[in-house]
Amino acid sequence: MLNIMQRNLIKLISILTIRIPIYVLGYICALLLISCSDREVDHAVPTTPAIEIIANSDWPVHGLDHGEQRFSPLRAINRDNVAKLGLAWFFDLPGGRGQEATPLVVDGVMYTTSAWSHVFALDAATGEELWHFDPQVAKATAAKGCCDAVNRGAAYSENKVFVGTLDGQLIALNAESGKLIWSTTTVDQTKQYTITGAPRVIDSKVFIGNGGAEFGVRGYISAYDARTGELLWRFYTVPGGPNDPTGVEPHELSSKTWYGSWWKLGGGGTVWDSMAYDKDTNTLYFGVGNGSPWNPNIRSAGKGDNLFLSSIVAVDATSGEYRWHYQTTPGEGWDYTATQHMVLADLEIDGQIRNVLLQAPKNGFFYVLDRHTGELISAEPYVRVTWASKIDIETGRPVVNPQAEYWKTGQVAAVAPAWTGGHNWHPMSYSTSTGLVYLPAQETAFPYLGDDKQTYSSIATNLGVDVSAASFPDNQIMIALAQQSTTGMLLAWDPIQQKEVWRAQHRGAWNGGVLATAGGLVFQGSAAGFFNAYDADTGAELWQVSAQTGIVAAPISFAVNGDQYISVSAGWGGIFALVSGPIGLNAAGGDPVNRSRILTFKLGAQRTLPAITEKQRTMPDLTSIEIDAASVQAGFRIYDRYCGACHGAGAIGGGVVADLRYSSALYSDTAWQKIVIDGALQANGMISFAAELSGDDAESIRHYVIGRNHYANKIGATKRLSH
Repeated sequence: MLNIMQRNLIKLISILTIRIPIYVLGYICALLLISCSDREVDHAVPTTPAIEIIANSDWPVHGLDHGEQRFSPLRAINRDNVAKLGLAWFFDLPGGRGQEATPLVVDGVMYTTSAWSHVFALDAATGEELWHFDPQVAKATAAKGCCDAVNRGAAYSENKVFVGTLDGQLIALNAESGKLIWSTTTVDQTKQYTITGAPRVIDSKVFIGNGGAEFGVRGYISAYDARTGELLWRFYTVPGGPNDPTGVEPHELSSKTWYGSWWKLGGGGTVWDSMAYDKDTNTLYFGVGNGSPWNPNIRSAGKGDNLFLSSIVAVDATSGEYRWHYQTTPGEGWDYTATQHMVLADLEIDGQIRNVLLQAPKNGFFYVLDRHTGELISAEPYVRVTWASKIDIETGRPVVNPQAEYWKTGQVAAVAPAWTGGHNWHPMSYSTSTGLVYLPAQETAFPYLGDDKQTYSSIATNLGVDVSAASFPDNQIMIALAQQSTTGMLLAWDPIQQKEVWRAQHRGAWNGGVLATAGGLVFQGSAAGFFNAYDADTGAELWQVSAQTGIVAAPISFAVNGDQYISVSAGWGGIFALVSGPIGLNAAGGDPVNRSRILTFKLGAQRTLPAITEKQRTMPDLTSIEIDAASVQAGFRIYDRYCGACHGAGAIGGGVVADLRYSSALYSDTAWQKIVIDGALQANGMISFAAELSGDDAESIRHYVIGRNHYANKIGATKRLSH
């Protein structure tokens, strides 16, 4: 307990201190490809000032600071007492979908978002709701997104809270009342654009990108006036066609790297997540996504680097003027985005302090770049990589394995990492205490097979890849191998020596983002439904608590009235949960249920979550319904393109949306048609597919799903938890 003098001193210090379908063949290949080895590293540990107790300490920016390090200087919670950490409060979130937000804390108030772009203000010490804003996003909007109806968080500045909504709005709310101040439409809403990423605010400018590359859009990032919502500048990441608009981007530089009529298919290159900012040089960095379609033969006649796909781009934050770029995967064809979390740090390399940018994008290499020039300093694989043998340090380009270029060979290419990446959107952290990056990584592989004849769809993914090569057969042994070969881990990575220092192994892929603290701790949630604390030096697990649902978001730490808190958004979901079928179920511990909540912990707290009343539901036995083999085969192809992105590979639901094998509509072709063709459930997000599918197509899908029901009943896999 603190005496009055100590409390007054802490209060004075706080006033004076200024705060700032993945799929079986690919996974079987991964089982053969993945190899692990123990690494010995001589590691010099730098030191940094830390705050043991402070009255109030905020988390005001998405990554705590604009360099996105996600390293908290608080150390009241440390490796010696973390075992006493208990639940202080929890807050239930609406939506029942994946929760990916990083909360903000400003002056004792937590601002956070949830699925479907809801915004909340909570008392950070108690969890009491102060206000709630619902942007009323139509559930049908989910059909425009590849990756669940998620939202990764808000931004705060000058008593305003800024949020991008799934349907492409950028909104500003009064931080005290939650009332709408302004709203602007950032995308062409007739196209398949969405926003899931968190905006950033710098010098009264709000920066926001968008998603939709799988659906045939052209990517860009925009800057808006934080006071009025007026558009200030726009940088297009892909050159447009003769009649398309231009912005501040270097069109002549990028257009020389494209061929054919790419603009007719959008091109892709969406800026859907990561950004960072260097105040000293007023430089904004943003990551650019994959091509649209994935297949370079369709996208750009199989030629060209296709700038700025899969690139890190640096621009003047005030004007958007181009400064430099580094392309991690030139001419990419594997969905290897460079939208993964970026960290700015100062490292001593070869006896010289270098201002660097760190990124571990999907392609499996960990990059260290000079953040002033974009010069490649080093790049080494952090997971198993087969698409390239190395990154040439002289040219900065990958040495590509010719067999991985499926669009050239016309053959199936078993490639690691898979399109899910060696690291996806889940934020990593950099500790200035240990000098290590803590990276949520995963070992995956995928069998890519080109489909050069795939036609454009406005309501389905446009990949130019035959994903049926990766769908699950009716073979439990092969499924088990796929589950075993898809693994996840928390890596402690030395960015100077480019080596792994330690790892904490997880059951499967798609585990949560990371927080490091000056208390010698690293916090991470898991797909299997646990929240963990590890020793930052050794990786030893020091604390674990059940979250009752998978955690994919990143934790934060803050202090209110002298107490340090750890908080995380919990709620199983996202693209991996939606599409990966039994692989995702295995990662999540068997049968995941989404229970969306904010969980907040402090030392000595003793709250408990409500007891779980588990109810099993039994799959209907439809084996008496005869199905036509030809219809099943046709339905399989249609399902993979139009249905699998939400309802799972092999029609095996991943614990987020409905598992169709349980649907009562399967009993009746009429009921099925009303849903698939007539859009009877559009208000719930299940749109009508009448624009592209016929009644016969819908019936073929029904036959395919009934066939999956038959197989589940045959092997006895007919019990699931109710949601």
